Amino acid sequence: MEETVRQALEAGVRAVQLRDKTASTGKLVEQALVLGDMCRQFGALFLVNDRVDVAMAAGSDGVHLGQDDMPLAYARKLLGPSAVIGISVRTCQEAEEAEKGGADYIAANMVFATETKTDLPEPLGLEMVTEIKGATSLPLVAIGGINEKNYREVMNAGADGVAMVSAIMAARDVGKFVKLLTTYSMRRLSYGE
Repeated sequence: MEETVRQALEAGVRAVQLRDKTASTGKLVEQALVLGDMCRQFGALFLVNDRVDVAMAAGSDGVHLGQDDMPLAYARKLLGPSAVIGISVRTCQEAEEAEKGGADYIAANMVFATETKTDLPEPLGLEMVTEIKGATSLPLVAIGGINEKNYREVMNAGADGVAMVSAIMAARDVGKFVKLLTTYSMRRLSYGE
């Protein structure tokens, strides 16, 4: 994992999130310290999924919270005003509430079906990405089943960024794959594609 993250950072990934639903707290802190240091070396954002305690212990840049995790207000109180806090959402109402509550970004959670998200009902689809984006002024990251075949559609639906696990971990050449993604994303933002 560490070598894959390093290759992705070298190729231009600007944010990394540590997500492990089964690791012990000690193991998560250990991983967070290593990955956080790596991200700092490359000037990238480092977030911890769900676990505010691990984010605090490792000195991460922030945390990504689901709807059933620690409430945003408490996370902000513990992490402070400069921490980056993202919230997973599946509806426009949840997006609006996240913005009112002071989230820094929202994540449209499970755009397409994926094996890394087994706790959610059906995928949102591209139309819902567009609807959620229109409900808030916050940056929107799309999560779930995103790969080299569909990421352009997701970006064109309104996402400001995409989160990938399987596609990056399975890439034969992580650096080449990431450069392809970041080149398209930057061109789209510059030229409105």
